[in-house]
Amino acid sequence: MLYKFKSKSTGDVIMLQPNGRRVLEIIGKDAQASSADQGIILPEAMPAAIAALEAAIVQDEASKAAAIAEASARNEPHPHFEEVSLHQRAQPFLEMLRLCQKEGHEVVWGV
Repeated sequence: MLYKFKSKSTGDVIMLQPNGRRVLEIIGKDAQASSADQGIILPEAMPAAIAALEAAIVQDEASKAAAIAEASARNEPHPHFEEVSLHQRAQPFLEMLRLCQKEGHEVVWGV
């Protein structure tokens, strides 16, 4: 399954189900519920969604850096992470949210 996020301000942002689900969970949408197949983010909810995504990206990068530092301290090989980071996956969605907030348009999916 794909998540296809749409708005009047930008082109569509398409994510594979695991990535879309993770982004929705980060911004406080219940991606496990049956209603997660469709939804809306209103412009007034976008600042909180943007802040949550930015905080999750910082936390993800910090935990990776800590894991690398810990492995180095133990003289062990560095751990392997997903090739595409949360930052890279979430960036198009963040840009969509920022532009939609600025122009006052909602983001929808599954409709």
